[in-house]
Amino acid sequence: MKETQAISVTLLMSFLVLATRGKDVRYRRQEEENTQILAYRRVNKTIEMKDGDVYDCIDVNEQPAFNHPLLKDHKIQMKPSYFPVWTDMETLLSDSYSQVQPSSIECPTGTVPIMRTNISGSIPTHSINGLSNDWQWESAGLKYTGDAYGTRAILNVWEPKVNKRSQDYSALWLQMENGGALQTDRIGAGLRVSPSLSGDTFVRLHIAWYDGYSRKSCVDFSCPGFVQVHRHIGPGSRIERTSIYGGQQRIVGVQIFKDPISKYWWVSYNKIPIGYWPSGLFEFLRDKGAIAFWGGVVEGPTAQSNSPQMGSGHFASEGFGKAAYISNIEIADDKARFVTPDRSRMEHGSSDLSKYTTGLFDITRDFGMHIYYGGPGSNRA
Repeated sequence: MKETQAISVTLLMSFLVLATRGKDVRYRRQEEENTQILAYRRVNKTIEMKDGDVYDCIDVNEQPAFNHPLLKDHKIQMKPSYFPVWTDMETLLSDSYSQVQPSSIECPTGTVPIMRTNISGSIPTHSINGLSNDWQWESAGLKYTGDAYGTRAILNVWEPKVNKRSQDYSALWLQMENGGALQTDRIGAGLRVSPSLSGDTFVRLHIAWYDGYSRKSCVDFSCPGFVQVHRHIGPGSRIERTSIYGGQQRIVGVQIFKDPISKYWWVSYNKIPIGYWPSGLFEFLRDKGAIAFWGGVVEGPTAQSNSPQMGSGHFASEGFGKAAYISNIEIADDKARFVTPDRSRMEHGSSDLSKYTTGLFDITRDFGMHIYYGGPGSNRA
């Protein structure tokens, strides 16, 4: 399959975008005014990590999600009613690559960790309406077109270089969407370096979503909607060990899947469910996804004019140990079974081949469906 210059404008316009949903326009307007600074009635414990991160342990029933008007009477689901069987990741490990865990936060039972920087009023709100003016993006990856009730993959962990003073970010990402044009719902999860969000250039776990009905974007807890349930791992958690160029490779498993009973969209890292989006928050993604994406994306005010690194910062052609890859790519069918996507429904490419590439797309026994991607951006040596 030949590489294409651009995958799809509707897919690429906003990857780490995010959102909330309400049934009434009056609710939406109220949310837009109030969701950037979230107040909590009960902080059970505050934890400062060795790396300087600060987390507030919030009562699970008083977390940001329940500021959403549609979730006022929501009954929290503490674990999925069904968890899809995944390839035993232990069989994938060797001397060449190993699984890594995000930072573990020791919040008490009945609470969830909310990263302190994730509840500040300075979080940038990425609006799809601004993309044609001062918001820029680039991407490289693999796209599937067809029904999908979940998606998962193993991400090769890198820490792409992003200027600490930049408002741009660089992500290693997987995503699902449904809708059309501006009215497209999106949910995504993966790893991201985002100085404007975390205040540093470390790679971290993040979730994001975009509500095509209200056209609003959210990341982590910048607005209500995502229900956190795990008391040790949450959005914003740092990945301390990353891959070494020409050396040991690190991996993390990321999964988004629809609970067949509750219909909630769950997110898990390394087979650990951390939280979910109630499907009622969405208009177009309520039932299923129509497009899935796996790869890298950079976005921000200078993402095209002064593009940061993507993946390892090296082109896909360098292959294993040097370029970033995503492997064991699967989608869930309507029976909640994960399967390798139909290859005829796949296409891969880059928005700018001079900065980022994709390559070595294949299906093998050890790596399943996989692809290499990334590049140096504007900072070529």
